[in-house]
Amino acid sequence: MEIITLSNGLRVALEEMPHLRSVSVGVWVKAGSMLERPEENGLSHFMEHMAFKGTARRSARQIAEEMDAVGGQMNAATSKVCTNYYAKVIDEDLPLAMDLLSDIVIHPALDKKEMDKERGVILEEIAMVEDSPEDVVYDVLAGAVYGSQSLGQTILGPGEKIAAYQPADLQAFRARHYGPKNAVVALAGHFDLKRIREQLETYFGDWTGPEGEAFPVEEAVPAPAYLCREKDTEQMHLCVGYRALPLGSPHVYRQAVMNGILGGGMSSRLFQRIREELGMAYSVYSGPSAYPGCGDFTIYAATTPKNAEKVLEQIDGELEKLLREGVTEKEFIQSKAQLKGSFILGLESAFNRMNSMGANLMMRDRLIAPDETIHGVEQVTMEDVRAAVQDLLTAPRSIALVGRQAEKTLARMKKQSL
Repeated sequence: MEIITLSNGLRVALEEMPHLRSVSVGVWVKAGSMLERPEENGLSHFMEHMAFKGTARRSARQIAEEMDAVGGQMNAATSKVCTNYYAKVIDEDLPLAMDLLSDIVIHPALDKKEMDKERGVILEEIAMVEDSPEDVVYDVLAGAVYGSQSLGQTILGPGEKIAAYQPADLQAFRARHYGPKNAVVALAGHFDLKRIREQLETYFGDWTGPEGEAFPVEEAVPAPAYLCREKDTEQMHLCVGYRALPLGSPHVYRQAVMNGILGGGMSSRLFQRIREELGMAYSVYSGPSAYPGCGDFTIYAATTPKNAEKVLEQIDGELEKLLREGVTEKEFIQSKAQLKGSFILGLESAFNRMNSMGANLMMRDRLIAPDETIHGVEQVTMEDVRAAVQDLLTAPRSIALVGRQAEKTLARMKKQSL
């Protein structure tokens, strides 16, 4: 892996994989919902959509046809911290992939008619999320964990704002965030390392724009909150959120090992107890999310409304047991092996390697070698895991609930927790 910097300040991460015939390339822009002001919530995601709706040189149809014509794949995703545009093609079509990606990222047309059509697509996407209670409960939990802070906003934004945004709103948003010094490019796969800088300069070298903005200072669970959404669903969807490690914390590996033991897989305590032994849930798991300066840890379960309080009791029982007794050597060894195995298997994908390089360079200003990650996991001790348990489970927590009679159920849960 190596990093080069183009003449305009754009940083590029490269990893040549000569045994492949494919190459994956992505562009990351530091523009996500965490950086949105309240009056512009949803603009990062709206901009992602509009990038594919035409440029000065291509119509939306031409963009789709040019990539389909070579059997490639091109897409994009918006997160709370950044927007990622990416493509995967065979090696001989890398120039086309870079041409298309640079065109849609740097020169989107932002046509009013296309925007009016695409806002309908985004409103349908919001409606689709509303039909997925698992997605809804995570949005509700974000509001409980972060409140009025920007991380409490949804990525898609509220429907009434999406319905009102105009091209000028997107242009103003781009003017603050879309520039080469606020972005990175990553490539992994089969390409000519000797020619790549020249090719990158050809397609991305004329990009100019702002240097971006710093992430706001935010805090997870500044005070415990209990939020719910009434929804006519067969299951009650429960999320418990704790304050956890921020992005870049040196203790991330011990948290990951702890999560593997608690709820990170089929052999985890929560899965074995709540699903396998009691049969109270089909889906139950846990996992951390890390952001600049803050982070959270979520436990999720879906169960019948009558069992919701019992499931929370079982979750709390497993948490108390973990605090009281710690972890066994067997599950400690197994969790570390699971983490290393899944990580190493992921390295066999050029797309995963490209994605990892781009995200790390964007968010942490450096590349993380696979050996560093493996070493980090291997160095975790049982005492480290005990410390992770104490740090996490003694911190304040918030609860979110979505389903029928969620308000009444949450009131009882709150009473039991106090």
